[in-house]
Amino acid sequence: MPVLTRLIPSPLTVDISRGALDDLAGLLADQRISGSGCLAIAISGGSGQALRERLAPDLPDADWYPVADGTIDSAVKLADDIKGKQRYDAVVGLGGGKIIDVAKYAAARVGLPMVAVATNLAHDGLCSPVATLDNDNGRGSYGVPTPIAVVIDLDVIREAPDRFVRSGIGDAVSNISCVADWELAHEVHGDPIDGLAAAMARQAGEAVLRHPGTIRDDAFLKVLAEGLVLTGISMTVAGDSRPASGACHEISHAFDLLFPKRSALHGEQVAIGAAFAMHLRGAAEDAALFADVLRRHELPVLPGDIGFTVDEFVQAVEYAPQTRPGRFTILEHLDLSADQIRDAYADYVKTTISS
Repeated sequence: MPVLTRLIPSPLTVDISRGALDDLAGLLADQRISGSGCLAIAISGGSGQALRERLAPDLPDADWYPVADGTIDSAVKLADDIKGKQRYDAVVGLGGGKIIDVAKYAAARVGLPMVAVATNLAHDGLCSPVATLDNDNGRGSYGVPTPIAVVIDLDVIREAPDRFVRSGIGDAVSNISCVADWELAHEVHGDPIDGLAAAMARQAGEAVLRHPGTIRDDAFLKVLAEGLVLTGISMTVAGDSRPASGACHEISHAFDLLFPKRSALHGEQVAIGAAFAMHLRGAAEDAALFADVLRRHELPVLPGDIGFTVDEFVQAVEYAPQTRPGRFTILEHLDLSADQIRDAYADYVKTTISS
């Protein structure tokens, strides 16, 4: 019998608007996520602590759990602390990417639904089925259920450092390069590709890439937030990170592993990686467009913009394929030597400077 439809795990509700936090308790009750208000809320010591003072009067039955960092140890501790208390309706991650990932993992460990309340738009992890956590071996990715709800208050986002919002732009537009890598793997090796997941990720990236606004505009912030949410859902649809992880992410992982104390924000690194990957695949016009848009949003285009030398960039690109064994991207396809990477980078610089 043919399958007539497929069910896509996705958030029960997504609220992206100004003042979205003003009625968090009401939203969770209306969606039957938490009628009692018994919530375990994970917060950071920064933005999360400030929001606790604002939200606590409306959530008298919630318990608040400060999270020290984005490590697997913190995620396990949060899960253990939650187990030892009353029965909660849901776990809420209130903060940036680290807090949300810790809350995702803890919620999965105790078998509760998780609500993502983002205080910045630094990357696409806020709605993804993955928790990225630091561990003794560096950093690991752990499969988790998709958040049952996503709340993004644009007023709160405006209070985040501009650099974090710009990082999210870099992560979103990198989808275009990631999908191109996925299609390459399909063409060369026959890797299965999910057309719906690819379309969702690509269109999310294109919407951000081609939007004329800036981070000062609510319309642009909403498109960026929607793009990051759609990217997370695309990974759920694919059952894999392929829609949003390609050569650009391998390069970023290489920076993190080779230069752990100097790495920049994830979105900044993948932005450079995506523009360079587009150049490597011969898409000169696309690489130039990437560079123009990144500059307009004050994102890095060259490794020197985030404090790396050309030699260090070459080293990172050469090492990058080792970060994701089994993943096929333009880097594995070309299999460039260090000298070839250096020559390609010189051409990339000419292209981006003249754009």
